[in-house]
Amino acid sequence: MTDPLAISLGPLRLRNPILVASGTFGSGEEAQRSLDLHELGGVVTKSVTRERRRGNPPPRIHETASGMLNSIGIMNPGLDGFLEHHLEAFRALPCARIVNVAGESSADFANLTESFGADPGIDGIELNVSCPNVSGGLDFGVDPKLLEPLVAEARRRTSKPLLVKLTPNVTDLAATARAAEAGGADILCLVNTYQGMAVDWRRRRPELGSPTGMGGLSGPAIKPLALAAVHKVRRAVRLPIVGIGGITDAEDVMEFLVAGASAVQVGTANFRGPETPLQIVRQLAELHTREKLGALSDWVGTLQVPRGRG
Repeated sequence: MTDPLAISLGPLRLRNPILVASGTFGSGEEAQRSLDLHELGGVVTKSVTRERRRGNPPPRIHETASGMLNSIGIMNPGLDGFLEHHLEAFRALPCARIVNVAGESSADFANLTESFGADPGIDGIELNVSCPNVSGGLDFGVDPKLLEPLVAEARRRTSKPLLVKLTPNVTDLAATARAAEAGGADILCLVNTYQGMAVDWRRRRPELGSPTGMGGLSGPAIKPLALAAVHKVRRAVRLPIVGIGGITDAEDVMEFLVAGASAVQVGTANFRGPETPLQIVRQLAELHTREKLGALSDWVGTLQVPRGRG
C-alpha cells in the first residue's frame, strides 16, 4: 500500500481510516453527486431490515448541548427495496462498501447477512445489534449469551469481513466484545448511541416522539465516553476496532487511534456538513506530513496510562 494513510482493518484494506457511520450518509448515492468519494475509506449504509420500516413518530431529532438525540427507528425500504433501488448504485461507490443490517431475531440477522454474503460488490457486513430506538433493538447487544450465537450464525452465512456494532448501554462492554469475538466477528465497531432523553417541562412531555420518549445521544458530547469504551475493549479482545463518537476533525481521529481504534466512523458531523469526512481525510493528510506520523498502525493502542497512582 503506497498511500501513507492506507490501513489494514482486519481483512479489510482501506485507503484511509475514515468511514461514514450507518444512518448518517444514506447509501452514499446522494453524496456522490457533489462529493468525491474516492477520498473516503468507506461508506456504511443505513441499516437494512427484512421488512420495510416507517420508523418512529416525529419529532425524531432534537439538538442537545454538544450533541444530538435521534429516534429515527431504522426507517428504511427493507431488503427487497434496498436490492431493487439502492444496491446497484452502492456497488459502484469508489471506496469500501459495507452494508449494515438489523434484525428482530437471530434468523433475521443470518438471512440478511446471507443476502449480501456472496455479493462481489460488497466489502463487508456490519451487524447492528445495538440500536436503542426500536423494539428489541438492544436485546442482542446487551446479552453476551444471545450475542455470541447470533454472530456465529451470521459468520456461517458469509466469508466476507463481519463487523459487529456494539452498544455502550451495558454494564460490562468488555463481556459483549468478547462474545462477538467468540462468535467469529472480524471487527468491532463502538460505540453506537447512548440512550438519553430531552424533556419539555412546560408541556410535561419528552421532546422526541418515540414510544418511550427516549432516543440515542451522539455527537461531541459522547466522545470522552467513546474513547474510554475503545480503550477498555482494546484491552479485552484482539480484534481491530472502529471508533465512533463525536469525531469532527483529524485530531479526534488520532485520539481514537491512540486509544485503540484502527479506523473511525464519522456520524453526527455529517448532518452539520456532508463534506466533513472528506475534510477530515485532508486534515489527516496534512497532519501526517506536518507531524511525520509514519505508519498510522504504529499509533494504534499506544496510550500510556500512568500506573500506581493513588
